[in-house]
Amino acid sequence: MALDLVIGSCKDAIESQSKYANNEISLMKAENGCTLIKSTTTRGVIKYGINGVHDLLQCPICANSMYPPIHQCPNGHTLCTNCKRIHNYCPNCRSELGNIRCLALEKVAESLQLPCKYQSLGCRDLFPYYNKLKHEKRCSFRPYICPYASSECCVTGDIPYLVAHIKEDHSVDVHDGCTFNHRYVKSNPHEVENAIWMLTVFNCFGRQFCLHFEAFLLGTSPVYMAFLRFMGGQNDAKFFCYALEVSAFGRKLIWQGVPRSIRDSHKEVRDSHDGLIIPRSLALYFSGGDGQELKLRITGRIWKV
Repeated sequence: MALDLVIGSCKDAIESQSKYANNEISLMKAENGCTLIKSTTTRGVIKYGINGVHDLLQCPICANSMYPPIHQCPNGHTLCTNCKRIHNYCPNCRSELGNIRCLALEKVAESLQLPCKYQSLGCRDLFPYYNKLKHEKRCSFRPYICPYASSECCVTGDIPYLVAHIKEDHSVDVHDGCTFNHRYVKSNPHEVENAIWMLTVFNCFGRQFCLHFEAFLLGTSPVYMAFLRFMGGQNDAKFFCYALEVSAFGRKLIWQGVPRSIRDSHKEVRDSHDGLIIPRSLALYFSGGDGQELKLRITGRIWKV
């Protein structure tokens, strides 16, 4: 887009956003080459650069970024589509809202290249305004959600923070090593049809892995399922494999696969059946005894590929 068009559209957008009647509007060229819009008002001097224009694209009602169609009242106060569905009158000046679009502001948005909101976490790319939101939903630098599965935990952060959080706030054991041997004991297993246990986090090859064990109904059949999730992105998870095994009385059941990233919730992994699934009848057979108590030993290992 030509510079004159950007300047002109930006000027129109700002005039539409705020009443600058009888105020002097002038354009300046900053030392770094960015075009700034300087407005002399009774409140003082306001300079609009990229950040200023970006602020104009924030809905003054809900504070979310605005995307076409961007609406405005007859007095130039803007609002997003979602807020317009809720309000019949401008929340700012109480004018009746029609179907006026702020085309100038939409045009300015097309010209913007903005950093990802996860820039401070390592994302260094710039994105067109209208593509920025789509990128941020899948940005590899976005924070991870706590992988603890036994409760709805909304804590987010990077991996070192979440490892400490899981250990301290959820009392999950953290072990060093790439092999493991766990025994699951449950009395009255016939009464358990929906349960989740997250027993251990493993430090292995300098990365962390979460071992999950669940009881649920697969159709009408009660089953147990064990699986591993990788604390990191799926692009890194694919460099590892793991195996799980249950055995007793000369019989053996083995699962081998690639750990899923914690970007996928434990429910997504479970519902895709991506792990070692053991029917309850078989689990009780491996447990021995009279079948009234679950004593299931699961062994496993993790390796690089």
